[in-house]
Amino acid sequence: MDKNEIKNVLAKFSLFRDLEDHELEKIVDISISRQWKKHSHIFMQGDPLENVYFINEGKVKVYKSDANGREQIVAILKKGEMFPHVGFFRKGGYPGYSEVLEEASLVVVPISQFEKVLVDNPHLSIKVFKVLGEKIVDLQERLEAQILNNTYEQIIKLLIRMGELHGDKQENGTVLLKTDFTNKDLANMIGTTRETVSRTLTKMKKDNLISTDAAGNLILDPDVLLDELV
Repeated sequence: MDKNEIKNVLAKFSLFRDLEDHELEKIVDISISRQWKKHSHIFMQGDPLENVYFINEGKVKVYKSDANGREQIVAILKKGEMFPHVGFFRKGGYPGYSEVLEEASLVVVPISQFEKVLVDNPHLSIKVFKVLGEKIVDLQERLEAQILNNTYEQIIKLLIRMGELHGDKQENGTVLLKTDFTNKDLANMIGTTRETVSRTLTKMKKDNLISTDAAGNLILDPDVLLDELV
């Protein structure tokens, strides 16, 4: 992408939507575009924090790994989202890994230069902090779900959240969740096992709480699932 294309991409992000043309150009001037192939890593856990990434096309998985190699998925990110959210005004390394799930086109902004732009544009800093606040709330809700809910309830809440973030709403009110996520992926999002997720989804199908189409995509009704939590 050339500078004009990068500008058009960044202008669509809510973070930059209200910027004046000359303000956005300050971000464009320090930005580059890059492509990543499927299954490649954008950064590894512990690598020096250097860049913030804005997704133009593709899908990216951000996850952490413990000493035993167990994976905990932090987020599945798609077009229109930025990451990581911990990169501003701190030193150190990336707190997790980022793996490309679908061939990705990203705009890359060096953190050190981005911070200078934020200092010079306080209203942009406020918008960044708002985005960070939303991510903190999401992580807090997920933590509370793990503490307060049993595994069955956690899986229901996960399906509802995945439907909101990645599902396609149908005319009848149901949500189609495509098979981009394996049972192992779902398990790694809530810290359980693939077998537990598989058994739970099978039971939910038998209880007519969810269903699948001919392609194996999940079909769910958020209202029906919410009734299970009452």
